[in-house]
Amino acid sequence: MANVGSRCLATTLSFFLVSAAILLKGAAQILPVQGQNLVTDNISVVEGEVAIISCRVRNNDDSVIQLLNPNRQTIYFKDVRPLKDGRFQLVNFTDNELRVSLSNVSLSDEGRYVCQLYTDPPQEAYADITVLVPPSPPILEARDDLVSEGNETELSCTAMGSKPAASIRWMKGPEELQGETMVEETYDHMFTVVSRLSLTVTREDDGVPIICIVDHPAVKDLQTQTYLEVQYKPEVKIIVEFPEGLTREGENLELTCKAKGKPQPQQINWVKLDDDVPSHAVIKGSDLLIENLNKSYNGTYRCVATNSVGESYDDYILYVYDATSDLDPAAHDSRAGEGAPQKMDHAVVGGVVAVVVFAMLCLLIVLGRYFARHKGTYFTHEAKGADDAADADTAIINAEGGHNNSDEKKEYYI
Repeated sequence: MANVGSRCLATTLSFFLVSAAILLKGAAQILPVQGQNLVTDNISVVEGEVAIISCRVRNNDDSVIQLLNPNRQTIYFKDVRPLKDGRFQLVNFTDNELRVSLSNVSLSDEGRYVCQLYTDPPQEAYADITVLVPPSPPILEARDDLVSEGNETELSCTAMGSKPAASIRWMKGPEELQGETMVEETYDHMFTVVSRLSLTVTREDDGVPIICIVDHPAVKDLQTQTYLEVQYKPEVKIIVEFPEGLTREGENLELTCKAKGKPQPQQINWVKLDDDVPSHAVIKGSDLLIENLNKSYNGTYRCVATNSVGESYDDYILYVYDATSDLDPAAHDSRAGEGAPQKMDHAVVGGVVAVVVFAMLCLLIVLGRYFARHKGTYFTHEAKGADDAADADTAIINAEGGHNNSDEKKEYYI
């Protein structure tokens, strides 16, 4: 009887243990589902601004909500604030939400905040607050105040004291350029970013803005700029002030030399290539005046402009036409590098001479071939029939008329 009681007790105990295990296993499966009832959000906030922390409950069963700081100190228990920090203020409290604001956020406020729901067991959700620190206004520096065309210059842009590290972009006018960036973390876990830009400049870069743009999640439109100062040698162009058309004998010629550079050309000179400028020519700065033109003045006149970077020049080829010339002025262009008028006239004469010589050569060839075919031989009456004769005597006998007709002998020349 005792054995039976012992068996019943063991069976009952085993059943109880199995049931308890099943219940515990079921509870373990249900807890994660219940944990989804409490939700919150991570927050990024700029230093000095306001962060909003929201603890929300789905299907709340009148359980108590509280908010803890990263040190697990209670900030709010329901709608009561035990923590003596006036920067925390209650924004909203209901059965389903506890919403709290934190003003004037600083780096010391960064960390993991805990939303806690008093259930059995308690549920927790975590809100990570990240504090963004914008960089100070960027500092843009240029290695050279002035740079000559064709040379290289370097610029640097620095963004200091940001969190996280900023990124830097470069623009030259509408064109984006690539710089070399270096990031340094400071002792207080802040970042300093330096970007360096190297470029070779041309005269077209003079006055073009170079812009340093700083990108950071805590700030927008943070940039600074400078302007390139590029020196370049003069650009020179000769302008014909008078005459408008052909340069004819007896008329005047007035030329102006336009020169632009940076710095402005300090000196402008007129010279004539392979000869001297006519003695009576008048030079006033950038102007050249020659009166009473004649063909002895023909040649290339050069204007040379010089500044501290270098020198440049432009040429004008003068060709003086006859006073009665009626050529089309549009056909005459005395600009350097293009066909000169005298070269054009020589070409025309040369072409005509070539045609005449070619025609004469053709005529001589035709005549030569004709005379070569007919060698100038002639036949007399005595020679007629010579083709059929065996010898000279027979040829004479066979000739038409023989010696009897010698008085009527005729000669034929071909």
